[in-house]
Amino acid sequence: MDQEHKVMESVETQSGQMKHMRHFMAEFGLEEEEFEFYGKYTGKIRLRALRNRAERKDGKLILVTAMTPTRAGEGKTLTSIGLSQGLQHQGHRALVTLREPSLGPVFGIKGGGTGGGQSQIEPSGRVNLHFNGDLHAVTTAHNLLAAMIDNHLHQGNELNLDVTRLSWDRAMDMNDRALRKVTIGLGGAGNSVPRESGFIITAASEIMAVLALAESRQDLKERLGRMIIGYTREGRPVEASELNAQRALAVVLNEAIMPNLVQTTENVPALVHAGPFANIAHGTNSILANRIGLKFADYVVTEAGFGADLGAEKFFDIVGRKTDLWPSAMVLVATARALKWHGGAEDLEEENMKALKAGMPNLERHIENLKKFGVPSIVALNRFSSDTDREIDWIKEWCEERDIDCVPHTAFQSGGAGAADLADAVVDAADEPAQPTTLYPLEDTVEEKIEKLAKNVYGADDIYLETPARKALKHVKQLGYEDLPICVAKTQASLSDDKTKKGAPSGWTLTVTDIRLSAGAGFLVVVCGNMMLMPGLPKHPSALDVDVDEDGNISGLF
Repeated sequence: MDQEHKVMESVETQSGQMKHMRHFMAEFGLEEEEFEFYGKYTGKIRLRALRNRAERKDGKLILVTAMTPTRAGEGKTLTSIGLSQGLQHQGHRALVTLREPSLGPVFGIKGGGTGGGQSQIEPSGRVNLHFNGDLHAVTTAHNLLAAMIDNHLHQGNELNLDVTRLSWDRAMDMNDRALRKVTIGLGGAGNSVPRESGFIITAASEIMAVLALAESRQDLKERLGRMIIGYTREGRPVEASELNAQRALAVVLNEAIMPNLVQTTENVPALVHAGPFANIAHGTNSILANRIGLKFADYVVTEAGFGADLGAEKFFDIVGRKTDLWPSAMVLVATARALKWHGGAEDLEEENMKALKAGMPNLERHIENLKKFGVPSIVALNRFSSDTDREIDWIKEWCEERDIDCVPHTAFQSGGAGAADLADAVVDAADEPAQPTTLYPLEDTVEEKIEKLAKNVYGADDIYLETPARKALKHVKQLGYEDLPICVAKTQASLSDDKTKKGAPSGWTLTVTDIRLSAGAGFLVVVCGNMMLMPGLPKHPSALDVDVDEDGNISGLF
């Protein structure tokens, strides 16, 4: 987000009029026992609300994804929020479902994750910081399991765990590269078994993925129990259930499993729940939030993390395959700034038609990829104040020549009114016939699944598995997990596995460095390139730009 957007955002969010949660309870017909208050302007919808409406017809799901983003992002969350407001502006009953922000990115590069300007989630400060305790609960559950593992080792290691093959590290919701690799248990026999360990960011925890994919508390416990914590000296995988840990973990997550209800700047209801990253996990908000939203609205706008090569693909191949939650339409967010960035421009504020045209292959690749999913799609052009009419018109003409609907919007400046045309186009697209599909059958080998994604989505010529990945794959096959879908962990900054390659790279090989089993989540994590599960802070982190005054008013968070 540029500096102009940051300034406007801090002013406009303070001028909005939020509605009390009882307004939304009345709108949804929620009874007292179906809602848990977390103050006047936020709360949690109890799971019984979904069970009580099991026979109610669902609305239509709209999936928002994006082209390959710049470091600042292209306004995918902003567009999702703005689209929901545009739908309401046009007289439709709308709702938006989003992931919860992680404190790591909030204080790192990207800043807050609640949109901006006239299209953001309120109360934005609360959502960005400690939001109803959900991420802290996931962190605590993750570390409780880690503590139970080391206690098991200390108490005699009845399961015969191999301390060199434990796969469960610690977690924290912060970017801290110094904790990627640590040594624990030092100081003598009373401090447990000395061994190497490490930390991952909470959003990368399998527990976060499990929370997002769980359909009920019982499903949550079963998934938690299936998580692999390590291997015995004989090579047998050990599940969390063998420590009888799943019940305690579910207790820690008892409140976190309930979706959070908040609102947009124009009082569109918003369900913000769970926060797996799309570059290291599956990148969508919770199934429960989407299911509940579809019972209460005619159109539910949801987003999938980062570019369509990551979030959108995983929505179809992991979430949709498991749940039959298929979108009726897809929205691909693009910006002139990102196109110029992919075309080699350094100053994204200046008009640069040469760079703009040179960057179009990235958008074209994403458009072609979306066609593979069998769902009607349109391009949403998120317009910045520095964009020129010449740039916007050229992009629209380029899309028209390829029979692709392209609708600019100004949701940041004008809220729902600025996304009204986009809303109309989405409604029309959602009325078209769709045949949602996945990109590979589960019966394919893991190598075949990786190859299909690499060649058909990322644009690679071939794949290469490094020795650790080949060994991991052999073990996966021996354990009988080859029929799981794959969740590729790779950079979000490129269609390739190299963050420096812009546009639509060709003539390259996808390098797989590791394959990790997430049995609880129900997928294989295919790690490509130098992918870290614990990010680091940039030279100038967003943490340096925030402050709070004597009245508790926070500035610079966005």
